[in-house]
This record gives sequence, structure tokens and C-alpha cells, in this order.
Amino acid sequence: ILFLVFSTFFFSFNPWVCLTCSSVHCGRYVNGHAKKHYEDAQIPITNHKKTEKQEKVQHTVCMDCSSYSTYCYRCDDFVVNDTKLGLVQKVREHLQNLENSAFTSDRHRKRKLLENSSLNSKLLKVNGSTTALCATGLRNLGNTCFMNAILQSLSNIQQFCCYFKELPAVELRNGKTAGRRTYHTRSQGDNNVSLVEEFRKTLCALWQGNQTAFSPESLFYVVWKIMPNFRGYQQQDAHEFMRYLLDHLHLELQGGFNGVSRSVILQENSNLSASNKCCINGASTVVTAIFGGILQNEVNCLICGTESRKFDPFLDLSLDIPSQFRNKRTKNQESGPMCTLRDCLRSFTDLEELDETELYMCHKCKKKQKSTKKFWIQKLPKVLCLHLKRFHWTAYLRNKVDTYVEFPLRGLDMKCYLLEPENSGPESCLYDLVAVVVHHGSGVGSGHYTAYAAHEGRWFHFNDSTVTLTDEETVGKAKAYILFYVERPAKPAAEKL
Repeated sequence: ILFLVFSTFFFSFNPWVCLTCSSVHCGRYVNGHAKKHYEDAQIPITNHKKTEKQEKVQHTVCMDCSSYSTYCYRCDDFVVNDTKLGLVQKVREHLQNLENSAFTSDRHRKRKLLENSSLNSKLLKVNGSTTALCATGLRNLGNTCFMNAILQSLSNIQQFCCYFKELPAVELRNGKTAGRRTYHTRSQGDNNVSLVEEFRKTLCALWQGNQTAFSPESLFYVVWKIMPNFRGYQQQDAHEFMRYLLDHLHLELQGGFNGVSRSVILQENSNLSASNKCCINGASTVVTAIFGGILQNEVNCLICGTESRKFDPFLDLSLDIPSQFRNKRTKNQESGPMCTLRDCLRSFTDLEELDETELYMCHKCKKKQKSTKKFWIQKLPKVLCLHLKRFHWTAYLRNKVDTYVEFPLRGLDMKCYLLEPENSGPESCLYDLVAVVVHHGSGVGSGHYTAYAAHEGRWFHFNDSTVTLTDEETVGKAKAYILFYVERPAKPAAEKL
């Protein structure tokens, strides 16, 4: 009877078997049959002399048919001890044998279904034919979605990604481990770490299609070692991480590494010509060659009219969302005009009068004066990274601007923001979107980061270890936090004719 009833309840409920009478019920307290035995045993016996056996303390127990753990109602706790004859263990063995014999075929069937679903998740229907999904997710190591979203975005910037993937593997250790590939873990205490090497390994692991998710633990270990701000498992700002990552990659690439200067490798790369280099803090690297641009900062004194110009290199542009659009939260919301990326760019480059806290030190007036400021883009980068400033400080909190900003997926024209637009060709200022980082949630210290990225004409959504195929309409509805635009290649002279 026990086995028949058990087979009925095993996968539908959480059954408990009473070890007093072998009855099975689907609860420990609500329908606890063994609990009734315990309560009956507490009824005082009257008009009879208590025997030694009756005076003995009775422990009424039941067993969870799923985990085989034993619970005692008198002790009100789970117990591990057994009777002298080992009766509890015998019941446990009977239940285990039942599961192994009666459900072996069912378990094999479920295992095959899981294996098939894992295989099918790596396949996609494209134009009626089945094609392999090569995208690989990144496991979340504990609030590391900010890092995963940036890594997935950078891995889809082909020229940047290919440079690192083509670098030779570097062995950091000598002696017994010489010639072997070293993978760091956070438990290791080795100070001789390389961000470039671990970044290269991570990029090589993505888009190979031989696993559904890759654990970037070795890279995260190096991040902990060289970027103290990102130690721990609290949520971090994805834009801040991106800047730290690019800056440290740039610094490491500037120096000699394993006897070979990364700058020499960069100069030998025919795809990155000298005209594309933008030096930041020293020699040019692939970081500045891809992301580097130059701003002209123009300040005019409102008292004497003195003009001051300064050229500043940049890897990304941080754009304010104009205050008049900050109540527009969704794309389909009808109240008020739609905020566009062009509005944010215009706000960044428009003439601005500096307030009292930002008075300009005029060299002609010899004192701080009211002034105006205007930005021009003197040189556009190959990859234009635009950061929408969604987080701002109030008196006590850092709040999020949840405004939807409309952005183009193709043909972002940057010509009108150039200092000398007449010197640029008609197509040299057009950019196409390649990746978007999105922050879900209300605060910078909470929420979740995901990324959208285009790869070989298809858009993918990267949510840590999960990668799904998506469409342009879904991407266009996202509340972007960071946008990556790639310069559209100029058409050959023959095509222009």
C-alpha cells in the first residue's frame, strides 16, 4: 500500500510517510497523519495504573518522500538518529529502490528532453533553414551584469574585438608553468596579472558556439586586482566600468608586453591607419584608434569678448537628457514631444552660458568673469560611444531619469556637429548602431543591465547567460543607457559613379 500510494503522490505533491502506520499524506502539518499519532499519544490515561512502557516518551516521526529527511513532532525538528534495528534507514532504502525502479525510464525521457532543448536553443530558423546560434552568454558572478553587458557590446565591435582575438597568447609565469595557459581565479594571490590577456581570452570564448555560457571569473579576478572600485559583489555603473576598462586596456597596451610592444603591433595592423589615431595620455593604441575622437572646447568672456580654445580627446560623449523631456517615459506616451538622440546631441553642442559656480578665469580681464561655452567635434571616432546621463544627484539620492530617448538604428548623421563639416565627405559622418546597453530598474546601485547587439545582420539580446534572437523593433523601444555606433564605411569610387 505504501508503494502504491507513494507512486501516486511523488511528482505531484510533497508527500510525507508516517513511520508509525506507513500512511502517506501530502503535508507535514496540514494533513500530517503522523502528527495525529503524536497528538493521540499526549492524551492522559486515567483510571489505570501507568505501566513502564506507557511512561516511556514516544517520538512520532515522518519522512519526506522527496528528500528522505526524517522529522520528529515531539522534538519539533529534523533528526538523524535511527532505531537500534535501523528501521528508518530500511524505509529510506525502500523508497530509493522504488524511485530507481519505477521511474528510471521516465527520468531518462526527461533527461533526453532537456538535452534536446539545450541543443535546440542553439539553433535558429533563418529564411526557412536551420542555422547554429553561435552567441555565448556570460555567467553572472554576483551582480556582475554591468560587466557582462559591456563585454557583450564590445565583443560585437568587430574591428576592436578582432584586434584582441588575433593577439598571441601570453604566458605570464615562468618555471614549472612555462608554456602553459594560465587561468586566474579570485583565490589566487598572483600579482603578475594582465588585463589584456584575460580580456583576449574572454573575447575568444564568445561567438564560438561550443557552450551556452562562459564564466568570466579570470577576467573578474584581474578587475579586482587592478580596479579597486569594482571589488565586491555590489551593483556597479556599467558606464563607469566601461571607462575604467578602456583606460586600463589603453595603459597596458602602451607598455611593452612579453617583449613585444603593443604599439608596434598596432602600427603593423593595416586596418588601423595613422590618420585614425587619437593619442590620450601618451602613445596611440587600438583603444584610441577605435574610440578616440577630439573635441574643441570654445569659451568666450562676456565682458571683453576674449575667446579661448582647447582641444580635448575623448573616448565617449556623455549627453544630458533635456529637462523638458524628463516626464516622457515610454515611446507610445502621447503627452509631450518625443525626446530624440538629436535633442541630446544638440543640448551637448549648443551655446551655454556658465552659471556663477563656473566662472571663467579671463586672462585679459585678470579675473573670473561670466562666459559662454560651446563644444565642437573636431574629429569623429571610428566607433562613436554615446552615454545618456540617466543618473543624477539630488540632495540625498542619485535618481534615475527614465525618459525614453528615440535613437536611429541606421544613418546617424554627425556632420552638423563638426567644427569643419565642409572638410568631411558626404558619407564619412554617417554611423550605424551596433550595440545598446540598457539599465532596468530605478537606481544606479540596483536594477539589472542587459545589452542588445548586432552580429552578421541579426540582433541579439544578451541577458547574462541567456542569449536570444530579437528584432529591430524591440531594440528601438529600449531605454538606452549607452549606445555604440560604428562609422559607415565609405563606398568605393567605382560605386559612387
